[in-house]
Amino acid sequence: MRRKSIDIITLGCSKNLVDSERLMRQLEEAGYRVTHDAEHPKGQIAVINTCGFIGDAKEESINMILEFAQAKEEGRLEQLYVMGCLSERYLKELAVEIPQVDKFYGKFNWKGLLEDLGKAYHNELHVERTLTTPKHYAYLKISEGCDRKCSYCAIPIITGRHVSRPMEEILEEVKYLVEQGVKEFQVIAQELTYYGVDLYKKQMLPQLIEKISEIPGVEWIRLHYAYPAHFPEDLLRVMRERDNVCKYMDIALQHISDNMLEKMRRHVTKEETYQLIEKFRREVPGIHLRTTLMVGHPGETEADFEELKEFVRTVRFDRMGAFAYSEEEGTYAAANYEDSIPQEVKQARLDELMAIQQGISAELSAAKVGKQMKVIIDRLEGDYYVGRTEFDSPEVDPEVLIEREGTNLRIGSFYQVEIIDSDDFDLFGRVL
Repeated sequence: MRRKSIDIITLGCSKNLVDSERLMRQLEEAGYRVTHDAEHPKGQIAVINTCGFIGDAKEESINMILEFAQAKEEGRLEQLYVMGCLSERYLKELAVEIPQVDKFYGKFNWKGLLEDLGKAYHNELHVERTLTTPKHYAYLKISEGCDRKCSYCAIPIITGRHVSRPMEEILEEVKYLVEQGVKEFQVIAQELTYYGVDLYKKQMLPQLIEKISEIPGVEWIRLHYAYPAHFPEDLLRVMRERDNVCKYMDIALQHISDNMLEKMRRHVTKEETYQLIEKFRREVPGIHLRTTLMVGHPGETEADFEELKEFVRTVRFDRMGAFAYSEEEGTYAAANYEDSIPQEVKQARLDELMAIQQGISAELSAAKVGKQMKVIIDRLEGDYYVGRTEFDSPEVDPEVLIEREGTNLRIGSFYQVEIIDSDDFDLFGRVL
């Protein structure tokens, strides 16, 4: 039995997770017993799906490979395979540096792994996946790659040009997942708003989301990783008109000063950014905005950083993440700018920015106390049922905690909940 067991370990983002889920379905069809992110992997074969986005992620991926390579050397593992973004980018170098790995695959040729195991790829299962998430929600990847050329970003180097999935195939996958019990879809891509340009010669995200919203059983649709330049504004109409399209937009803005937006090659200005945010809030009342910002990009002055802080204070994002610039080889920034801002300055700016946001988040959460909200229950943890509102995406956003005592709730079901308290990160509620 052990010989027929495979452990899959996924590092990095939800887009990688979808690839792992597709591979798992194929391996199960081939007769393997598959575990995902097991605390103590016990299979004779391991597959590591790597991330190669920034320095910390690359380091984590390499450490994980080395850990399993050692297990193989000690006889606790028979075969070791590596796939994903890090492997796509450094295929030849990794093969030389870590010879214990039986084979490295890139991000897109993982189907070759089945062949190397002596198994066939079942094309008829192309939309099927073995979900690693709770069965009531799933990530839905609508495209691969990115045509944007932001100065700091290695994603286009790793994933190549933007390639949209045909709309019919996406809708087929949604119907399949609904049959498996999925009610909530996190729509993801490297860059959502470009969807359709390659296949249909125009941005088709609004039409796609509208069609997904019409499928019976789809209760929540949430959008991740939009780009501000040339935003497809008809999407706001869809969001406003369709009850099952969450009033939630994850749009990475990175910075606000015109100096930095130009250096970052973002193709958008400070004024256009403010106008877009105002339009979101005017056209979709109650919308919650999530963004990601960057500090310490080459050329960021104290004045630029002050502008960024003022932006965060003024806009009051509902959700915000931030990270410090790290130089990525092959990018425009690495070739054309000097990474001259000291690491301690980057870290200090990051800490300061996140402290401002923490105060804003606490105030926005406190303003929800007394309100009634629709909540989906994700899990039971200790003394609490843990759920989310339509404004909260799994893994990254605040949660709603409901006392377990005297309550019997079903995982994956929706409830009307009154918010009775809040802290910096989470809400506390009681079921009505």
